[in-house]
Amino acid sequence: MTDVNQNPAPEADDTPEQVKVRQEKRARLLADGRQAYPVVLAITSTIAEIREKYSHLEAGDETQDEVGIAGRVMLARNGGKLCFATLMDGEGNRIQVMLSAAEVGLESLAQYKADVDLGDHLFIHGRVISSRRGELSVLACPGTAPAGLFTPGIGEGDPVPAWQIAAKSIRPLPKTYTAEDGTEVSLSEDMRVRRRYLDMIVRPAARDMVRTRSKVVKSLRDYFDEAGFIEIETPMLQNLHGGAAARPFSTHMNAYDTDLFLRIAPELFLKRAVVGGIDKVFEINRNFRNEGADSSHSPEFTMLEAYEAYGSYDTMARRTREFVQKAARDALGTELVTLSDGSLYDLSGSWAEISMFEATAEALGREFNVDTPLEELVKIAEELGEDVADHWGPGKVAEVIFEAAVGDKLWAPTFVRDYPEDSSPLTRGHRSKKGIVEKWDLYVRGFELATAYSELVDPVIQRQRFEAQALAAANGDPEAMVLDEDFLMAMEYGMPPAGGMGMGLDRLLMALTGHGIRETITFPLVKKL
Repeated sequence: MTDVNQNPAPEADDTPEQVKVRQEKRARLLADGRQAYPVVLAITSTIAEIREKYSHLEAGDETQDEVGIAGRVMLARNGGKLCFATLMDGEGNRIQVMLSAAEVGLESLAQYKADVDLGDHLFIHGRVISSRRGELSVLACPGTAPAGLFTPGIGEGDPVPAWQIAAKSIRPLPKTYTAEDGTEVSLSEDMRVRRRYLDMIVRPAARDMVRTRSKVVKSLRDYFDEAGFIEIETPMLQNLHGGAAARPFSTHMNAYDTDLFLRIAPELFLKRAVVGGIDKVFEINRNFRNEGADSSHSPEFTMLEAYEAYGSYDTMARRTREFVQKAARDALGTELVTLSDGSLYDLSGSWAEISMFEATAEALGREFNVDTPLEELVKIAEELGEDVADHWGPGKVAEVIFEAAVGDKLWAPTFVRDYPEDSSPLTRGHRSKKGIVEKWDLYVRGFELATAYSELVDPVIQRQRFEAQALAAANGDPEAMVLDEDFLMAMEYGMPPAGGMGMGLDRLLMALTGHGIRETITFPLVKKL
């Protein structure tokens, strides 16, 4: 009997035609003994340096100054004996390059036309000129390598070609254009997130976000360094998850044959450091929470947490305002920031402070305090259209009511102070208000940006709080904390009074720019297609 699979039909080739053409060009380059991805190039200058040094040139001016530059080909216009291209560097700087038959020869020009595509990285050696239309340009011509090149490996006096492919792009860049109404049409939002590298190539705002984020992180580190804080790194793989009310991701470590959790917060280890004598400590690093994803939540995000011995939640309020305002100045040059929709947002001056319970009572027009019975709280929440889980305690329900009635409407930077004790198990009880803890949440443009505590440092009370959390977990609360004996042991050695704060770095970028969280995270986690 004949095997029907003995000679299977060849699979259809679904490679896009433009990709095939570029692959053939790459193969031709290699076959001709040329490089599609050379190691070294005779680069002498950056595009930015040329634009700054020769900005004085007027239309038609020519210099005899020879330079070697490289960048990605973003625009190209080929003529019979003269070709134009626009190169862009990683910072978005652009410059025009010109290749003429008179300078490079007919054969080299024909080879350029046959080999170079949009998206390729291209090296050009030539003279700096200003075109007849006044466009600063580099007119390609062969030359020799000068001393002091950016890239070692090319000796002084070695011949340098007028042009050379620096990296062949196998895939074409996405098409962008200006619509009739003047809007710039580029990648879809989903494609911007899934292929951020393309987003950064074609959209300046994407590159700007990366640089703004970098400046913000540097600003935060500078602030804490100047204030005498020590930056440490705490474990991301933990035997117990703690430090926040959140669902963890779990994994298994083969070497120890034990189940572990990706951390949901660095809090409990940073507090161990305070016990150990690091009186001012902070960390900027990743957290992981196995929860929903939306415009303000990501399962993987960057967190700033800081703890200061002999401080309080008042101390951390001052520090938070100071470093947020400093980050705005350092990254954007102003505390009056321009958001993505063009509106202005003012982060300057002092920030408002309100009481969670008092503000909610005023918004509801009824009595609302820490003694309001759970049954009544549930009724209020349902009247506001909020779902209430069976395992929630009164503190959690009260916070949900506040969020619906007040929190979403807090536009200007506002510290919301003094939360219910049963929903804040790591926080010191208020000095004068029963059933309340010394905690604030900072709201900016209707979302929570940061939180801070006067830290609970009494190990006896902390154990009681953990035991209450264990009971909540037994009653079905998936976000309840677990009892951490090692942390309690550390506290029993004596933790000084302290203030602590935490802030999502991605949310700080949201506050400074007006973008959603998936735009502020350079490579956010996305669902597989």
